[in-house]
Amino acid sequence: MKGIVLKSTGKFYKVKLENKSVIEAQLKGKIRLLDLDVTNPVAVGDVVLLEKSDKTWMISKIEDRKNYIIRISPKKKFLNQIIASNIDQAVLVVTLSKPRTSTGFIDRFLLTAESYHINTIIVFNKQDDLSNKDQTKQNELADLYQGIGYEVLFTSAIKKQGVEELKQKMKEKTTLLSGHSGVGKSTLTNAVDSTLNLKTKEVSKKFSKGVHTTTHAEMFSLPFGGNVIDVPGIKEFGIAHLDKYEVADYFIEFQAKAANCKFSDCLHINEPKCKVKEAVDEGEIHVERYLNYLNILDSLEEQKEY
Repeated sequence: MKGIVLKSTGKFYKVKLENKSVIEAQLKGKIRLLDLDVTNPVAVGDVVLLEKSDKTWMISKIEDRKNYIIRISPKKKFLNQIIASNIDQAVLVVTLSKPRTSTGFIDRFLLTAESYHINTIIVFNKQDDLSNKDQTKQNELADLYQGIGYEVLFTSAIKKQGVEELKQKMKEKTTLLSGHSGVGKSTLTNAVDSTLNLKTKEVSKKFSKGVHTTTHAEMFSLPFGGNVIDVPGIKEFGIAHLDKYEVADYFIEFQAKAANCKFSDCLHINEPKCKVKEAVDEGEIHVERYLNYLNILDSLEEQKEY
């Protein structure tokens, strides 16, 4: 029997079977014992094969994934965490304050998605709660990412602004909805489909940071077609699977410039005749994106210590 994983708690898995029924399953021992560098071998979105032992459904095999979003586990630095797999697109929900989403976080997420050819839509949420300063910064960021080639939407889950447009983008697709805690992912999901009634919490007023509401990733079917994967808020996004020489390949505005660098293995740091650095100096590549690129290279060096 084949099915798709809807929810993973680490011990039990909610799986939708081909006949549309939903069952609870456990991992067969041979999968648990595999030498894997991940916190959990099964992710939401995985297509799995199951067999029944007595009255218990057991996952016996994980089918090859077409893609996935992965990061370094925030609690176990020597392991990776697969956030979701087999997705058609990602929606990265960001906010200018309460909490603030940094471009460093955005660029790390985009880098990972690009490496698996996953299209990402950047959604600026909480349009109902922007100061003049936030509005100015939002305009700058929207211009930056649209200029690179990313699609940008502006939403307010509270006032339903941009919700219909987002629904059209999600129609008939499996969409991963991600971002920091407190940016309004679950509230936005509820706005997209009010029947879900996902739990939500207000942002901590004392620290202006998000409070974890979603505790485990879960996939939900959408009434207008497609699926949405709601995941716990992500505080850190450690790059888990790339070599430092690959990073520039997935900063999409670097690609054409990098092809003309003097050295084929140019890291765009201090090499002579580096076309990427020239483009930064001439304003063709945004300096903030370039600094985030350098920070990622530094973090990859630090990870070698683990």
